[in-house]
Amino acid sequence: MPDEPEKSEKPETTGREQPRRRQARGERRIQQLLDAAASVFCTTGYTAASTNAIAREAGVSPGTLYQFFPNKEAIAIEMGDRLVHEMRETYGEALAPVAPGTPLAEAVGAAVDRFIAFNTERPVFFALMHGPDLPGGITEAHDALHTALIGRVEDLLASLLPPDADKAHVTRTAHVCLGIYKAGLELALGHQDAEREAYIQEIKDVLVRYLDPLVGDPLARPTG
Repeated sequence: MPDEPEKSEKPETTGREQPRRRQARGERRIQQLLDAAASVFCTTGYTAASTNAIAREAGVSPGTLYQFFPNKEAIAIEMGDRLVHEMRETYGEALAPVAPGTPLAEAVGAAVDRFIAFNTERPVFFALMHGPDLPGGITEAHDALHTALIGRVEDLLASLLPPDADKAHVTRTAHVCLGIYKAGLELALGHQDAEREAYIQEIKDVLVRYLDPLVGDPLARPTG
């Protein structure tokens, strides 16, 4: 009896698996290009960046880049969408209302630490969202993020300030707190190691000293 032909041990690839693999490869390439763009945007700023520089940083040809993005604005928009989504998750955790009696310094410190961690891990967020040349395509997303962020700061403040605090006053206080943080953030990101930590502590101290007279509840004031 003739021998049966040996069966190949290589698993069969279905038509459904091939698009999945192509999709996975495409997503890896997109992430590679976004990582390269983040590096270029942080180094040169958005306006001075070019698709050639991004392709060079990614180690691919400009033609490969254009298979996924038609121009640098499209890259910035994709990056901005992802960063905004991640930032929304971060402030959802950082700005949750605190339990009654939580020391003010503890509430402020926890929120600042979470936001600082987000920005130091993703420096392109500050470079892209707070630079002087915000890409037009993500301006609306940035404005919506700012509005939502103010709302969450108001929620956090509402759990710290007296129950009868005027809503308009709470909104103004939220804007001032966010302005203080953004100004301090630029200083903190401009330094490294111990000097950065010193600036971060200054941000916390300024916020606590600003809010302390407004809190009104001795249990919510710093004990140190």
